Amino acid sequence: MTRPDSVLALTSAISKSRLRLLPFLILMYILAFIDRSNVGFAKAALQADTGLGDAAFAFGASIFFIGYAFFEVPSNYMLHRLGAKVWLCRIMVTWGLVSAAMMFAQNAETFYVLRFMLGVAEAGFFPGIILYLTYWFPARSRRQALGLFYFGLPLALVLGIPLSGWLLDFHGVFGLTNWQWLFVVEGLMASVVGIAAYFYLVNRPAQATWLSVEEKQALETALSEEDARKKDSSPRGFLSALRNPRVLQFCLAYFTIQMSVDGVVFYLPTRIAGLLDGHVGLNVGLITAIPWVCALIVTRIVTRYADRTGQHRQPAVCMLTMAALGIAASALGTSVVPVVLAFCFAAAGFVSVQPLFWTIPTSYLSGAAAAGGIALINSIGNLGGFVAPNLKTVMESSFADPRAGMFALALVGIVGAVLLSRLRTTHTPASPSQLTPAQVG
Repeated sequence: MTRPDSVLALTSAISKSRLRLLPFLILMYILAFIDRSNVGFAKAALQADTGLGDAAFAFGASIFFIGYAFFEVPSNYMLHRLGAKVWLCRIMVTWGLVSAAMMFAQNAETFYVLRFMLGVAEAGFFPGIILYLTYWFPARSRRQALGLFYFGLPLALVLGIPLSGWLLDFHGVFGLTNWQWLFVVEGLMASVVGIAAYFYLVNRPAQATWLSVEEKQALETALSEEDARKKDSSPRGFLSALRNPRVLQFCLAYFTIQMSVDGVVFYLPTRIAGLLDGHVGLNVGLITAIPWVCALIVTRIVTRYADRTGQHRQPAVCMLTMAALGIAASALGTSVVPVVLAFCFAAAGFVSVQPLFWTIPTSYLSGAAAAGGIALINSIGNLGGFVAPNLKTVMESSFADPRAGMFALALVGIVGAVLLSRLRTTHTPASPSQLTPAQVG
């Protein structure tokens, strides 16, 4: 029988770890998403200055995901071996510098190389964070932590879009164009936070100075018990996870989710600008932030509902279906209000589906298998970010209809909802020591 003082120590350890770690991890995620998606804001100005065509821009924007996917698995292995504080610092500093170097993208070749290198530099960041959360939070509290961490995506767009729009009004300051200011400022922000990460993050609970001895022991015990229960079903070892059939199912489902996300994020600013005065600046940034405010609210409601009921797959199916319908509706609108409303549904759907999705593989994978499996799922999934812009361009060209690309992405979202509905979930039974007020509240 679990001692009451152990339960209290675990509750306190989880609460302290949540308050200590999650705000900083969310800040890191905000900067990561800003730096991978700000090319969508720079699109019109960059194309005007460099002469890049739409097809060249789509290829350059999406080649990021090739570099990202290729180095994802080895990067996560290095994090597992070296620890989060060292490897996440390396990732953030290098991607920030490469992002700032985008100011030199004066032709198509340089644009392609820098976007590819940005993907290489950032590879391992997101799966590294997911893996890092498994080092600190048992299953129930990890679901809440994932839901809170995913606030970084809409927050990146709520805060980053107006910032990007504002920076695009800095044309000609100190001889730099507006899109150069965009890349320099937002890239260097990431490098500064990356340096801070080295001093702020702690690899494991045993090394946390903010936890008492009793809290460290209670948290380590809960995590060890959970890993022991996973061993019967989880792949054994890093490499075995890479060829596990269930992991490959997770990869395919996440691929469709990411196609929905990235196909919209890169083109939302120019879609809104096209309905206004054609200029992507602060006004467009503020209007474009509205769907992400909706996503913040809906994600919190849906993830709390899923945690209370213990059901994650069914809400995930509903949210991805809603995202697909919102994407399709956005192509039909001819004025700002209905288009923004459609994007509100799309953004709320494809943001909230992601923390719901990640509760499934993290309840199945543990140890080194988690490092390999999570990285593979994210790397294959992020290839959707390469396919989506190019699919959108090809469909629009093939059908000579600007709506065809968004309809194709909506169809991908429906396929993803079907795949999610067929995923076999694994529930890790909670030991008595894990059922604490902090975890279920």
